[in-house]
Amino acid sequence: MICPSLLKKKGVVQADFVFFDPKPDDFHGVKILLQTYLDDAQWDLSGFVDLILAQTTVGTVVKIEGDDDNTPFSIVTALNLRRYKDHKCIKELKEFLLKVCLEKDVIKDLRLFMGEQANDVGLLVSQRVVNLPPQLLPPLYDALFDEVSWATEDEPTEELRNFFCFKCYLLVSKIYKLKHKNANQKNKRNLKRRSASDSGDEIVYIKPEDEIFHKLSLWSFSFPMQTQQVETQELKNYRLMGLVMAVEAAKIPTFRQELQSLIVET
Repeated sequence: MICPSLLKKKGVVQADFVFFDPKPDDFHGVKILLQTYLDDAQWDLSGFVDLILAQTTVGTVVKIEGDDDNTPFSIVTALNLRRYKDHKCIKELKEFLLKVCLEKDVIKDLRLFMGEQANDVGLLVSQRVVNLPPQLLPPLYDALFDEVSWATEDEPTEELRNFFCFKCYLLVSKIYKLKHKNANQKNKRNLKRRSASDSGDEIVYIKPEDEIFHKLSLWSFSFPMQTQQVETQELKNYRLMGLVMAVEAAKIPTFRQELQSLIVET
């Protein structure tokens, strides 16, 4: 579908990445991608993966065409929080987020999202390998949001159609935050960063699209992660953090446009 180049130690290798609907055979590969989705928490990750793979109406798995291992390189989907509220994995996910949210001005909104407003909220799950070519991101997110739109018209029952009429999206991601504001900046020239408007803390976005989501978010909060971070010279003054964001569905057209511009400029 798309043919970006993958850099290897000795030259460049062309690889054709193809988008597929999720299927049961993807279980182990998708589980690996989501291994640290909720930091180091013990929760029903297998059940979560099963939900993702069972929802074929909305969701995309990225693989390399002709790959004998059939390895997933990325998973993107959106799950209605009310539709799956009785599943163990979603209950545990809610408990985890409420536990790590220590911001009083946000936790009320978080409770509403996962309670009274859950029918209108899509949990946007987007995990991938670190070196996936950024050129894949615009078509990958276009596919997701197009599928959501189509599902509101094409699902066989009104109940199913309504499950995709999202008013907001909830995202759980990861970032690096500067440990000390006066830390030496010389080794950070090549890092993607910005000052968060609410705290002034410098942020390194692991996934470039998260910077756009963060800017457009209705509210957000971050929390320290226990998962061991990658040790590099560039990141020695940063700490790995979880980032939870709420983004209104009305902001998605802006997100898609800004993501396209960002990748073109990269």
